[in-house]
Amino acid sequence: MHIGLIGGVGPAATEVYYRALVRAYAAAKRRLALTIVHADAREMIANLEAGRATEQAAIFADYVDQLRAGGCDAVAVTSMGGHFCIAELEKISSLPLLSAVPALNSHLAAYGVRRVGVLGTRAVMQSRLYGVDSVEVVIPADDELGAVHSAYVTLAASGHATAEQCAYFHEAARKLHEEQKADAVVLGGTDLSIAFHEADLSFPVLDSALIHVEAIARAAMQ
Repeated sequence: MHIGLIGGVGPAATEVYYRALVRAYAAAKRRLALTIVHADAREMIANLEAGRATEQAAIFADYVDQLRAGGCDAVAVTSMGGHFCIAELEKISSLPLLSAVPALNSHLAAYGVRRVGVLGTRAVMQSRLYGVDSVEVVIPADDELGAVHSAYVTLAASGHATAEQCAYFHEAARKLHEEQKADAVVLGGTDLSIAFHEADLSFPVLDSALIHVEAIARAAMQ
């Protein structure tokens, strides 16, 4: 299968997907067929914050058409925030979509925890990973939700995490674990790995990007 990725939302997440797919195919001794288009992160974030799912789906559908023209067989969006319009996109996409949501649901069911916390955009947090139901999902307190969203959007747009940003997200994760009794914390923003790659935490941290990549690779190799 020739995989298509809608990247750029944000740049760091796109790199995570690319490198992880390369590793997966190298480990399987398979040849990777992959094409990436670059979407506008600022445009997507503006539509996300305004709740313009139909408009963003139409934008993504144009990128899907480009990927189809490039020979792709299926497409994935490299952003959990970008999944806010996945239902609308599925209706108009010219190619099958490899969504992160069922991949997360299956992974969490098999992981063996009952309660997970999530960090990411407001849409990802308030939807509790877009309706994942294999585990209980908890989110930051109401008075912290907006700050987590803003901090994540800033990080995703820049593609870089400062020491202060890393410390902020580590503390937010710790609160989910200690105050909300989350057995594990899901990085519900696919760029968040850049803030956690050197984290030394006492609880599991699960990267939604890597879980999604695993599912993409499995589907493509079949």
